[in-house]
Amino acid sequence: MMDSSTLFTVLADTTRRQLLTHLLQHGESCVCELYATLDMSQPKVSRHLAILREAELVSTRRSGTWVHYRINPALPDWTQVTLAQMATAMALEASACGSDTNNACCAA
Repeated sequence: MMDSSTLFTVLADTTRRQLLTHLLQHGESCVCELYATLDMSQPKVSRHLAILREAELVSTRRSGTWVHYRINPALPDWTQVTLAQMATAMALEASACGSDTNNACCAA
């Protein structure tokens, strides 16, 4: 059963937040789509997907040799709301950091 401590521990990692955001925005995706879109190595994506699967944030569907990932539809409502808010916050952060007037926020 999902609890807030588990959720926030999993969300503490940038790669996992990016994977979850992609799945929220694009729906079901296979590993090859995820690592190509996010410009990450296949082992890195697979390792983080395993953590997300263990936390039951994502579910899988096998199609031949391919494994497709999606946000677990059985997540409690509060978890789905939290993930949606995280994706919105990440989009706002990216757009703020992409504007010429706010580049100071991203100069790290």
